[in-house]
Amino acid sequence: MTTATHPLWRPSSGCGPGCLPLPGRSPAVPLARQLGRGVALLGMLGLGIGLAALLPVLPARERHAATRGWARATARACGVRLTVRGRLPRRRALLVANHVSWWDILAILTVAPARLVAKQEVGRWPLVGLLARAAGTIFVDRARPRELPGAVGRVAAALRAGRSVAVFPEGTTWCGERTDCRPATGFRPAMFQAAIDTGAPVVPLRIGYRCAATGTSTSVAAFVGDDTLLRSVRRLLAARQLQVSVEIGAPLHPGADTDRRALARVAESVVHLVPSVAVSSRPAAPSAPPPQLPTQPRSPVGPPGRGLSLAA
Repeated sequence: MTTATHPLWRPSSGCGPGCLPLPGRSPAVPLARQLGRGVALLGMLGLGIGLAALLPVLPARERHAATRGWARATARACGVRLTVRGRLPRRRALLVANHVSWWDILAILTVAPARLVAKQEVGRWPLVGLLARAAGTIFVDRARPRELPGAVGRVAAALRAGRSVAVFPEGTTWCGERTDCRPATGFRPAMFQAAIDTGAPVVPLRIGYRCAATGTSTSVAAFVGDDTLLRSVRRLLAARQLQVSVEIGAPLHPGADTDRRALARVAESVVHLVPSVAVSSRPAAPSAPPPQLPTQPRSPVGPPGRGLSLAA
């Protein structure tokens, strides 16, 4: 099988145009507000590029605060409400999340100033690519599978240096609505090897999108199929009362002999096999607290890893 078609290297979802809301079917804000949000987003991206150039000279605490502040301000500029549940470990960690949209990056940065792992094509996106490069994103060239061990090594180096790293192990976006659309390969284990090699905890994150106007989950932010970045951005800027939730799971602590495949399966089960918690604009009643992501065992048990290969 050639590299270009290897399913483990080029994962795909079952999503298509039918997974996205039909034009005019989702609650939208007036055109004037959409234009205002677009101008605000461009301004925040420009500010982000300048901030990324400044971050390396800032102390760690100020750097973290500036990153989170920028991400939250960008969300507000676009009319997006963010909800975070749970806490991250104080030390560096490998953050692993489901992948619905390019907006997932902003959602993660609101909770952790992590370095991101992204496909090489993101570096060529207008403005976004410049910001990603300035922020120290670790790019993976999916057309060159032999470079995968090097990418894992760069993730491990960042973890050893005390930086958290965020990765989307599904390798592609999907609508997040239909289970038959999930990438068949699930969480790919390669990047989990970096956590094992460095002793860094793995923290599962679940990202969800919800329309407060209808009280239901929505795929309005999804970036799937033949969708273009411009259409996806316009659809998100038009959305009314869009809420994004980030749920932080209990850290998984791999041992030196932990099998990366077992670790990936446990992380995936935390993210996907537990029903999502509904995001509500009203506080939960004290007698019925919202369910949380489950606590996982400290070290998933499995046979020792056998190096790093494309099947990882």
